[in-house]
Amino acid sequence: MAGLPTVTVAIGEGFAKSVKAIGRQSGVDLKVAVYPGVISTHERPTVAKNIDEVLADQLVAQLTAQSESSEFAPFEGEPGERDIVFTGSFEAVNEHFQRQGWSDGLPIVPPTIEKVEAFLRYTDRTPEQVLGIMHPSLAAASVWNVAVTGVMAGCRPEYMPVLLAIADVMADPDYGLKHGGSTPGWEAMIIVNGPIREQLGLDYGQGLQRPGNQANTSIGRFYRLFARNIPRFLPGSTDMATFGQMFRAVVAEDEAACRAMGWAPLHVTRGFEAEDSVVTITSVRSASDPFTTAGETAERHLDYMTDWVKRMIEPYQSALGYEETHVLMLSPVIASVLARAGYSKKDVSDYLVEHARVPARYYEWSLQQQDHHPSGTTVAHLVDKGQLPKAWRLTDDPERLVPLLLPHTRWLVVVAGDPTRNRSCIYRQNFKQGHATSKKVQLPGNWAP
Repeated sequence: MAGLPTVTVAIGEGFAKSVKAIGRQSGVDLKVAVYPGVISTHERPTVAKNIDEVLADQLVAQLTAQSESSEFAPFEGEPGERDIVFTGSFEAVNEHFQRQGWSDGLPIVPPTIEKVEAFLRYTDRTPEQVLGIMHPSLAAASVWNVAVTGVMAGCRPEYMPVLLAIADVMADPDYGLKHGGSTPGWEAMIIVNGPIREQLGLDYGQGLQRPGNQANTSIGRFYRLFARNIPRFLPGSTDMATFGQMFRAVVAEDEAACRAMGWAPLHVTRGFEAEDSVVTITSVRSASDPFTTAGETAERHLDYMTDWVKRMIEPYQSALGYEETHVLMLSPVIASVLARAGYSKKDVSDYLVEHARVPARYYEWSLQQQDHHPSGTTVAHLVDKGQLPKAWRLTDDPERLVPLLLPHTRWLVVVAGDPTRNRSCIYRQNFKQGHATSKKVQLPGNWAP
C-alpha cells in the first residue's frame, strides 16, 4: 500500500482512532488531521482560530509527507476455518479470547471443532458458504463463523437456522450494518415469528427481555458477538457509540394472542406466510418507559401512545427524509382493546402517524438545535425546497400543529409480554441505520428440534 497516494482527512478528536482503524482494515493508508475538541460545541471565533492555528498546519504536513511502508501493513484478517488458535483450560481460553478482543467481557463457551460441527448438522449449507462481506473489516461472513459464534454465545446447536437468518440480515446491504459503530450507539432488536418460536422454546410472555431464557438470551448475545468478531465493531475504534447499549434478548411475538384477537403476526404483515419462520431485525437507539394506559375506548389508549411518540421522537428526524420504522410493543391485554374496537395493526400505525403533531414553533426549534440543517432553517424553507410535504405549511401560524412523522413512517406492532398488564413500550429506530429487514429461516432437510 505504500505506493498509493496518501488519503488525508480532517476530523475531530473523538473519531481519529476510529477513522484510522477503518482505513487500516480496508487497506487504505489514511493520514488524519485532528481538529482539537468538539467542533459543534465551539463558538465561531474558536473554530476559525483552531482551523488557522492547528488544523491547517496538520493538513499541509500530512499532504506533503511521504508515506513509509514500514508504518503501514494491510489488515491481515482473522484465523481461517478449522485453525486451532489456542489450546488450554476453560479459564486460559477465556483469558486468551479476552486479550484478542474476541470476547464481550463475559465468559464464552470455547468453540472446539466438535462443538462447531454439532451446529453445522442443523443446516444444509456448506461451512465455507459466504453470506456476505462485512464492513468495516471487509471480512467474509460464512456459515462456519456463524457456527463458531453460536458456540461462543452459549447457544444450542438447534438454534443454528435462526443464527443463519440473523447473519443473512446482517450481511444484507439494505440493513445498513456498516453504520453499526455510529455515535448514537444503537442496538439490534431481533423479533422472531413462526413455528420456530415454539420449537426452540423462545419466550414471548412476562419478562421476555430479561436474561434467563437460554434461547432469547444467547441468540441476542450471538448478534453482538458476531458484530464484534466479523465486521469487527470494537468500542473506542470502529465502534464510536457515545454510551452504547447491552445486547438485547430476542423478542418472540405472542402469535396465539394475535390469532385470538384476529390480528396478523408481524411476519405476515411483512409479506410472509403464517407457517414461515421469520427473523426481523431493526435498530433501536432508545426505548420508552413501559407506560400504562387505561380507559374503555381504544382512542384513549391510542392518544396516550401518541403522546409518548411525541416524547420519544425529535421533529428534526422527519426533516431528514429517511424512511423510519419504529417498534410499538403491546401487551396482549392492550392489543385486544384495540382489536375489539376494530383496529388492525396497520390502523394503529396509521393512527400514530396521523395524530402525532407538534407546534410549528417547536418543530423549527428542534431543527435549529441540530447539525443536520443550516442555522435559521425554517419549516417554510424545507417545504419550498420539497424536503417536507405541503401539510407542514398550510398556514404560517407558528402555533399551528404540524406532523411529527413523514407519511411513509411505519410502526412494527408486536404483541408480547405479560398478558395481565396494561402496558406498552415504544422503541425508536435509527433512520437508515439498522433498517428493518426480515429473512425467512431456512430449515435443514433433517429438521427435528
